[in-house]
Parts: sequence; structure tokens; C-alpha cells
Amino acid sequence: MSASTTSSNDHGYTSRTQQSPLASQRAKKQGNAPSETNRTGKFGGYFTLGYKEGFNQWWANIPAAAAEHTVLSYVPYLQQPPTHTQTGSERPSDTTTSMPISNASSNKASPITTDPVTDPFGPRRWHSNLVKLGGKNRALNEFSVERVGEPVDQNLVMLHGYGAGLGVFYKNFEGLSRARGWKVYALDLLGMGRSSRPPFKVHTKDRQGSVSEAENWFIDALEEWRMQKKIERFTLLGHSLGGYLAVAYALKYPGHLNKLVLASPVGIPEDPYAVNADMPDPQISTLNNEFSQDQNDAVNGSNPNLSDSLDDRDSNNFLNARSKAQAGGKHADTTAPTAPRKPLPKWLTYLWDANISPFSLVRWAGPLGPRFVSGWTSRRFSHLPPGESQALHDYAYSIFRQRGSGEYALAYILAPGAFARSPLIRRIQGVGRQMISPDGSRTSSVAAAEKRRETGIPVVMMYGENDWMDIGGGYAAEKKIAEERVRTLKDLPAEERAMDNGSAKVMVIKKAGHHVYLDGWEEFNEVMLKEMDEVSRREKLRQASGE
Repeated sequence: MSASTTSSNDHGYTSRTQQSPLASQRAKKQGNAPSETNRTGKFGGYFTLGYKEGFNQWWANIPAAAAEHTVLSYVPYLQQPPTHTQTGSERPSDTTTSMPISNASSNKASPITTDPVTDPFGPRRWHSNLVKLGGKNRALNEFSVERVGEPVDQNLVMLHGYGAGLGVFYKNFEGLSRARGWKVYALDLLGMGRSSRPPFKVHTKDRQGSVSEAENWFIDALEEWRMQKKIERFTLLGHSLGGYLAVAYALKYPGHLNKLVLASPVGIPEDPYAVNADMPDPQISTLNNEFSQDQNDAVNGSNPNLSDSLDDRDSNNFLNARSKAQAGGKHADTTAPTAPRKPLPKWLTYLWDANISPFSLVRWAGPLGPRFVSGWTSRRFSHLPPGESQALHDYAYSIFRQRGSGEYALAYILAPGAFARSPLIRRIQGVGRQMISPDGSRTSSVAAAEKRRETGIPVVMMYGENDWMDIGGGYAAEKKIAEERVRTLKDLPAEERAMDNGSAKVMVIKKAGHHVYLDGWEEFNEVMLKEMDEVSRREKLRQASGE
């Protein structure tokens, strides 16, 4: 898709939609809400997009590629982002059965290079690509940026959360690509966003086997992508479900990460109702806050449960929630969540157990689909300028409408309420502590004597000040990682202990909710740049020592 053609198409699509759902939300807060009766029913205050507006958007039927392009056009200094149309170029139907992959050269995107005149931090090269994997209909949507005229020494890979896409990182691409020597990648998980959507099936009957098979469906694709890109080591950042999968990747494919960053990861704490097949599913959760929390409150309000004072032991200038954990026992496995737990609606648990995803409802709803989606987007993006919020609403709806695929893995990985079937708190201490062979594999036939243990990797867990995800799980994970480090190193000579890189820390992003990369993007980017700089310095020392 050429930049000029895409811009023209986007303008045509936008002109056919009506008032932004965010505009409706803001009008309501200002006392100027539209008076049409269809918004005054039982759910009128929740689904802010009117029936007429929703029908117009459904009729406009914006392709996912065009919606992604519009979101990425808000990346500073980029303006005309490259956008391949190998997937998501066709308008989805309510009975769509596939997301076709085009091999035509006209559907591929050429890299776009920004020059120092228009890009004060350039020149930088931006690329949109579809990376084909082995097997039938397996490919990952990729967006990347690198600095021109500099060798690529380090790589950052970003994974989005459940049902989202790489476009949600549009506030981060420019800031993070300022780091010298780094190439930044964002990927759509297999079966989500604009990656291909092969049928998702689990063949194992037992619960733990089903969890592993569902995890492997995603992380095997990530490992295959890494091998195709010939990237030996990289820093992995995952948000929410992407964070959960990042931990699973680190455990199954050791030796390839130099840092693991978990942004409000799902699945760390343990809930007995979620892990025991003989017990009913959890009945209460903070998950409701993802749909009911207004983001204006998250980014403008302060959390009274968190201390305003900084911990002097921290070298960063960010709000520290450690005092909260100390108040209830610093390293307790659970602490009071920052968001209240509420009963889960019975219809939600029923649909979850039946593995009927919320996106199925959007697809089945037809002309009502955009109105249903506005119930989430009008709150999720309420703090953003109207143009950006409208673009994100269109983007969300365009990918929610695609064929169901990776979304069906959720019920195998998480119980209702976003509690993990196989909690990370049981296994996160193994990150950076696996035995690996000289060829980098875990399952090699090489004799055990020839294998070596990983020397640890830093794990950074970030939460929003007003996050509905339980930060207590982060502190519990921090403790387990620290205890495993002590146990592993206690009998090693001083020289080997000095080579260990294992560590863990919990950080809190001020004025942010669950989506820390978007709500508190400036602070998030600043934190990430510091973490990336630490990786650069440490990796240079490692390479200099011949490790």
C-alpha cells in the first residue's frame, strides 16, 4: 500500500463514519450528550456510540490495514507510515472465514526513511512486513524501526495483549527508537491483529497439557520468527497476555534474552479456583475494571493505596508501591489489589467456559458491532485527543471483526477473571536459570556435562498507578526470583557469582492504568530507555569478556 494511496483511502473511510464514540463520551461529561432516545435505554450510558453512528461505521467497513495505517500515522515525524497489505486489505464480512495472504509484490510495503530535516532524531528507517512461518497459513505481522548509519547491536521485541495489535504501541515507537544501536520490532501475535489466523485447536485432554499446547501455539511462532530474523539475543517486552507469553518463551527457549520486561503482566498470582479442575471457576475478579474504568480517572487520579514518597534505595524517580506491599507483608503472595474485585457476571463465566470470545459477539452483532466496541473504546481511550481516539476505535473494531483464531487460546490459559490455569508465580523463578546446550537448545542430546546453566537475566515488572492488575503478584515474583538467585549462587565460586545477571524489580508508572505504555507513555518510554541503556552497557562488557 503506497502512502499516498493509503491516505486517500483513509480519508474516504473516515468521511463515512459519524461522531466519534469518544466525542459522545466527552459530550456526556460536559452535559451536552446527544438526546436521541436510543442512548437512554438500560445500556445507553455504556455503549456511547449511537445506533446510526454504529451502522455507518459497520457499513464503511474499514479494512484492518487501513485502520492500522491511520493509527501509525500518529507516530511523531513519520506521517506516512509504510503499511503492507498482504493481510487485512480486504473488507471483512460478518461471515468471514479467513484472512487471505497476498504474495503480490504490490501488496508489500517499501521501507520509509525519515531524514534529519523532518526528523530531529533521524534518519530512521521504518518498515512494515509480513514474516511467513512454516506450516499452513502461519505468518506474523511486523512493524520495525532502526537508525540509519548505525550498526544494530541490540534488538527490542514488543508483544501486545489479548485481542490487540502492534498499533497500540504507536506512542512508543518514536521514543524507543532514539536509542543508539537498537532496532525496535513490534509483532502481532499469531492469530491476532493482522497476523495470519490459522484455526486454533488443542488436542491434549489434560489441563496442564492444554495449557502448554496453548502457550506453545504462540511462543513457537515467536521462536520461528527469531530464527528467520537471525537474532541471537534480544530484549523482550510483553504487555498483559503478551507478558505472560514472554515468560513462557523465556522458559521454553532459554539463552536468547538479555532482559525481560513485563508490563502489567496477566497470570502471575495464584487463585485456587483457577488451578484446581475440581473446583468451580473464580467468581470475583478485578477484570471488570478493564471495561468499566474510565481512563481519564486512571491518568488524572492518584491511587490512595500507594505512597507518594520515593524509596531511597531506588535509583529511579518513579512512584514506588513497595510501601503498599510492606503494609500487608512485603512479600506475601497476595496483597490487596489496587482495583476492587467485583463479582463476575454469570453470562461472562458461561461464555468463557464455552470458549465464546467477546470478539465472536462483535462479529455476530453485525451493525451493532461498532456500538458494542464503543463500550470499551469510549472509556479506554477517553484521555486521548479525538483524532487518535477515533483511529484507535476504528482499529480495534477492524481487528475484532477478523476471523477468530488465537483468541480461542484464552480459555485454556486463563480462567474467568484473568487468573492463570498455570500461574507464573509457580515457575517465574526459572527465568534465566535453565540448562542450555552449546547449540543453545534445551532438548539437545549433548551430554549433561557439556551443558551450562544460564547466568540469569534481569526481569522488570511495570504496573500502572491505577492498574487493575494485582501488583502483589509482581512483588511475590520479585521475591521468588531473588530466592532462586541466592539458592543457585550459594555454592558457586566468587568469580562465577560475579558473572550472574539475574535480578528482578517492580516499578510503578504514575498516572497510568493497566495499559501503562499508552496511559503513561512518556514515563514508560523514559523507563524503557534506561533499561535499554543498561542492556547495551552490560552486553558490551559480556562481549568484551568473550562470553
